[in-house]
Amino acid sequence: MGRAFSFLGIVATMAIGMYIYSLQVKAIDPSTKSATGMEQPTLAGVKNDLIAIANAERGHFASEGKYASIDELVAGNYLTIKHERPPYIYDIEVTSSGFRATATRTTKGSPAQLSITETMQIESSE
Repeated sequence: MGRAFSFLGIVATMAIGMYIYSLQVKAIDPSTKSATGMEQPTLAGVKNDLIAIANAERGHFASEGKYASIDELVAGNYLTIKHERPPYIYDIEVTSSGFRATATRTTKGSPAQLSITETMQIESSE
């Protein structure tokens, strides 16, 4: 009787493990698209790029006392990313008191723009 319970325990554990595995495979399937039709890895990459740009701006401000354009950040080795991640292109608007880094979509789709400011909060516009 003890062996039967052990065997049933192993089978139940394996069934639970396979169920959890199947959920994880669905979550990382690259062919899965979001409700907006955009692939999740691209959107995550754009958000990571915006965070990198914002961190570069903060580093530049700490050492130079001012915010900089994307070209200045690249030239000063504060930033190593490209000016784009298709279908998005990056731009930075600089003022004396802050910045806004924007990723603008060049094709139809959503979100049309993602942006980040010195507050480190990513915002999106449809």
